Amino acid sequence: MTRRLRIAVLALAIPSTDSSALEANVSKVTSASPANAWVEIGDFCGISTWHPSVEACEITEVMGAKLRKITLKDGGQIREQLIEHNNEAMSQKYWFLDGALPVGNYQATLRVVATGEATTYNWSGNFIANAVPDAEAVMRITAFYSAGIDALVERSEK
Repeated sequence: MTRRLRIAVLALAIPSTDSSALEANVSKVTSASPANAWVEIGDFCGISTWHPSVEACEITEVMGAKLRKITLKDGGQIREQLIEHNNEAMSQKYWFLDGALPVGNYQATLRVVATGEATTYNWSGNFIANAVPDAEAVMRITAFYSAGIDALVERSEK
């Protein structure tokens, strides 16, 4: 089986999350307008410009699927597939394919929420723990989200 076909098969084999999945959710208000906040996160590979743990990001396309390979500052790598990008709703959803995270069956959403006068960054995900206790998996994903959201707020308010 070719590498491209394996990636596509892997993406199709990822089950949807269910009620037994663990959850992480981080939200933080910014003074940036919704449009300016979305500019910060709207690029699927833009994470390398704002997340303090991310060294680099590369985009590839395989059989119509947009994939990113994130290289972390500690040398670890993460591969993810974009499953929905919506400029109007200011959100993007993606699946974790493999890499340096202690989770499986992981689907996440990063979005901007405009409510009245406020603009909020929100990053949420559902997953199962893989090789670590549930509490540690939630703590590690939440810490990753928090570091990213904090950096986004600081960057968007300059």
